[in-house]
Amino acid sequence: MRILGVDPALEITGYGVIETKNNKLRLIEAGIIKTSKKDTLPQRLQNIYKQITDLILETKPDILVLEKLYAHYRHPVTAYILGQARGVICLASAKTNTPLVEYASTRIKKALLGRGLASKYQIQRMVADILNLKSLPRYTDVTDALALAIAHSYIVKVRI
Repeated sequence: MRILGVDPALEITGYGVIETKNNKLRLIEAGIIKTSKKDTLPQRLQNIYKQITDLILETKPDILVLEKLYAHYRHPVTAYILGQARGVICLASAKTNTPLVEYASTRIKKALLGRGLASKYQIQRMVADILNLKSLPRYTDVTDALALAIAHSYIVKVRI
């Protein structure tokens, strides 16, 4: 199974594609989609949409995994902007007929580390260990995206 994890944001969207075969995980591709603050909001969203669509068409994932939207009452604008980025990613998923699943961040952390309140650093270390990476990814957005993909592979395995 090929899994695309996406950590959406307006400025830097992280992504990671892994493949699971015979109970082994293999990194296919990982990186970021960066938009410019100089561009208008519609241009930035179009950029994310196009690059995610291209990524789906190139890597042909069996499923796309997103983190469920979490909104903190002190930062409603952040949730609004994040929701727009998530929206174009959901649209790319629908337009390419790629199934989409969402998990809460606590579910991802629990699947990877056994507890739902792990730190960013703990997640980075676990992702690097699981995928046998020689160094930690430069962006935590990439690590978060890979964590989504890895956790989905664990969650699906448990359900079978």
